Amino acid sequence: MSVIYKKIQQIIGPLIFLKNEHNAQYGEIVKIKTNDGKTRTGQVVKMDEQVIVVEVFEETTGISSENAEIIFTEDTFQVKISKDMFGQTFNSLGKPIDIKTKIALDSDILTEVQRDINGVPINPFAREYPVDIIQTGISVIDGLFTLIRGQKLPIFSVQGLPHNKLAAQIASQAKVISEESFVIIFCGIGIIHDDAIYFLKRFQETGSLQNIISFINFADDPIIERLIIPRIALTTAEYFAFEKDMHVLVILIDMTNYAEALRELSTAKEEIPSRKGYPGYIYSDFASLYERTGKIKGKKGSITQIPILTMPNDDISHPIPDTTGYITEGQLVLSRDLHKKGVYPPFEVLASISRLMKDAIGAEKTREDHADISSQLLSSYSNYLEVKDLISIVGEDGLNYEQKNLLKFGIDFEQRFLNQKEDENRTFENTLNIAWDVISNLNPNQLMRIHQKYIDKYFQARV
Repeated sequence: MSVIYKKIQQIIGPLIFLKNEHNAQYGEIVKIKTNDGKTRTGQVVKMDEQVIVVEVFEETTGISSENAEIIFTEDTFQVKISKDMFGQTFNSLGKPIDIKTKIALDSDILTEVQRDINGVPINPFAREYPVDIIQTGISVIDGLFTLIRGQKLPIFSVQGLPHNKLAAQIASQAKVISEESFVIIFCGIGIIHDDAIYFLKRFQETGSLQNIISFINFADDPIIERLIIPRIALTTAEYFAFEKDMHVLVILIDMTNYAEALRELSTAKEEIPSRKGYPGYIYSDFASLYERTGKIKGKKGSITQIPILTMPNDDISHPIPDTTGYITEGQLVLSRDLHKKGVYPPFEVLASISRLMKDAIGAEKTREDHADISSQLLSSYSNYLEVKDLISIVGEDGLNYEQKNLLKFGIDFEQRFLNQKEDENRTFENTLNIAWDVISNLNPNQLMRIHQKYIDKYFQARV
């Protein structure tokens, strides 16, 4: 039975304050009806013994303490899910939209199920350790920081770098190396209209649109919707992964916009701020999203997550990337210096890591030499950067033979292995062959991290 309030105590921005006179529940959906016949939707975002705070999804203009009726529905926010969602685009509330006009369509999907978006993290005891790979077609990811089914692998970017291109490329190219069902759920958080059109256009051009479910939250949408949309995306992913036995890759962009909405809402609720004004519960809030990723024992499907965020002021120690790095199983960092050189994608490989990669690569998975060649590439590239610093002191003529080899290797590594076209889709075999071609700039005695049998098999053929 719904409960109706006739009097509002206070309105501050998108928040409505009511005197607490019944047992409301956190996250409960509220309908706000005004005398002009309009009905708006809100959600309980805070409550104590005296006050209930409701955040309105739409604007609060026209609502006053005298003309509004607040109806507590006793329901939480639910999303309709169906296989009809494939190839379609949805707004922050899970409604089909026309991406060009941003207007919700009158037609609705044929609903198979409805699910509460406030899911729970996967129980650690129920988790199955991830050991299967996802191919992205991007050499630096596949070769050095392989993405594993069930992994949380964030990408740390900064303003001005091509993370949008990268997100679109991953969404268009990613696949599992098997006959199993695979689906992409793309979730744009607080993105501008032009970016949304770019993403959908790329998906259409690459022919991958029918395998992608897109959720788009625009920059001018209410802030509460930024907090809702990743939960809608993950709830949809859970249905297809754990009830339909599909492998699901969820791409969230941009988590910085999510965190800013969290801070703005926290400030409006007059909560005590923590680091840089963000609420003290930012860690647990992020975890409530990231930990809905993984594999469950006895289930065939999986959820893999790539959250993409822009680091404020290029600061990797900022609370947003810092908190994300603690929760996830690795990180991929983009480099402004490599971007200036024209390298795409400009990954800063020595600052990046995939913590689950080691147990998922090798013979019968990627290739027998994968672990050795990736380790050697990282080691040699680190040595190359040291040689570059040495040149500023002794000059290139002062380098010995092996150092000059490292210099050739480093340039080749950046231009041939790291660098690729935004529509170039490389297989694991292509990636590893390019890696050996790049390594051939070095002498065999410089390959300290590769077993001799792999040197004999793959290196000698290129010398």
